Amino acid sequence: MKACVLAIVCFIGLLFGGSEVHADELRPAYVELNQISPSEWTLLWKASAQSRLGRSGDVILPESCRAVGETKRHFVASNILTNQTLKCSGSIAGQSIGLKGLELSTTDALVRIAPLDEETQTLRLTPDAPVTTIAQKDAIANVAWTYTIIGIEHIVLGFDHLLFVLALVLLLKGGWLVAKTVTAFTIAHSITLIGSTLGYLSLPSQPVEAIIALSIVFLAVEIVKAQRDDGRVGARLSERFPWIVAFLFGLLHGFGFAGALAEIGLPQDDVPMALLTFNLGVEIGQLLIVAMAFAVLALLHRFQQSWLQPVKTTTSYAIGIIATYWFIERMVA
Repeated sequence: MKACVLAIVCFIGLLFGGSEVHADELRPAYVELNQISPSEWTLLWKASAQSRLGRSGDVILPESCRAVGETKRHFVASNILTNQTLKCSGSIAGQSIGLKGLELSTTDALVRIAPLDEETQTLRLTPDAPVTTIAQKDAIANVAWTYTIIGIEHIVLGFDHLLFVLALVLLLKGGWLVAKTVTAFTIAHSITLIGSTLGYLSLPSQPVEAIIALSIVFLAVEIVKAQRDDGRVGARLSERFPWIVAFLFGLLHGFGFAGALAEIGLPQDDVPMALLTFNLGVEIGQLLIVAMAFAVLALLHRFQQSWLQPVKTTTSYAIGIIATYWFIERMVA
């Protein structure tokens, strides 16, 4: 039994604590092609200055296009922006576009193609598929689908948010209560995400990331206290009104999401759709995490019930330790 507990702690520690992790690690590159005349396009290419792509990446242009004029590069925040004019003969539909060096990175890239007389399309590049084909008119990629997938990946691969949702599962009893609480979290972060993206709300990123880590520490402490006080008269505030706790912390997490989307870049003509479907993807991802966590707990309860409480306690301590490390790291950064 001790060996099992130790293995759980080591696994979680290696998974989340082995390297610097920020509240929102989602930092894809962004490429935008806008047609301004039958033969002329503008290229906008953005990548983090700290990433491999920012140092050595380059856009793989469609076969019928060539760069003309001066290439302009400048820094905006922590990103390198490249602007270029392209001359293209005929339609670029059915041709390839991609990023050199993406296969050597750990990030994705979004590509937005905006022709004059055709539907705008949003494509996604990954390290496994750094080049893709610009769709024909009858097979336009969907902005909603792209940002839904990004939202799902963000909650599943964004370690802060994943641990927050996992801690809610460990704290609360009952799938419906957890689902409502997670939904309250989604509504709250949607408010600050939309407000921040549209320029109505703003907070500096470093304290936001630190407080996000602190919110996970709070939940971990609440889990341990609830287990120690099991059987007492009355429930703790976080157990009686979990949606209030999730809502308040969700407002802070929304600023973290907004920072990530600011790094990604939103299609200017599709901002409402991108925001809506990103939030939808986050909610789907959260419910997937909840379902998987409940499945693991149900299996333990059925086949190794004596392990259930020690595993929950050990996981709670591991979550608290990792989040405390993140909090200290972000305070001194």
